[in-house]
Amino acid sequence: MDKLLTRAAWARVIPFALFMALLAVRGLVPATDGSTLDGRWLYGVSVLVVGGSLAYFWRDYTELASDTRLSWQQGLLSIIVGVVVFQLWIVLTEPWMMLGQATASFRPVDEEGQLQWGLLVTRWMGAALVVPLMEELFWRSFLMRWVDNPDFEKISPTAVTVKAIALSTLVFMLAHTQWLAAIVAGVAYAGLYRYTGKLWAPVLAHAVTNGVLGVWVVFTGAWQFW
Repeated sequence: MDKLLTRAAWARVIPFALFMALLAVRGLVPATDGSTLDGRWLYGVSVLVVGGSLAYFWRDYTELASDTRLSWQQGLLSIIVGVVVFQLWIVLTEPWMMLGQATASFRPVDEEGQLQWGLLVTRWMGAALVVPLMEELFWRSFLMRWVDNPDFEKISPTAVTVKAIALSTLVFMLAHTQWLAAIVAGVAYAGLYRYTGKLWAPVLAHAVTNGVLGVWVVFTGAWQFW
């Protein structure tokens, strides 16, 4: 392979890099309901920018072509995995299970404590629709297989090694505050990808985890998970 990264690799790296850069910016801008810039709306910018980059590179995501759809058994398994990861995510919160504190928390309520539905819907759609696709393309489709072979497209998902799963999950963990929960999620999504051989499986599981988590956060007011 002559290039450091192929077009297929860049197609998976760029949306993730854009999201992380905007996440860092959002963490520096205060969340306020006043007349100044409200940092919470930067999440909407992230959704648009990252979603646009995914649309731009869509033809490069051959693993998401129509002939790679899940069977109903694989879909059901993915949903179950997603729900189980959600249940573990909200309980693996002891202090020793955390890596510091999140730098860009999200609380879609006004000064009177009333829900701001525009912010809420934007956050939920980003977390449940855009983030699972963007992250699974990067963490599992690219990085996990790249560990085994820089020419990652030559590696079948069903042939990835334990080393690749472990190392990619380690890096995945470092990108999350809840390190133990992130390990559980990373291994679960990677195992699902390896078992089914289809990227839609971890994408669906990840979407279920984030989607259910979002609904749970709104109903319980546990905004620290957002």
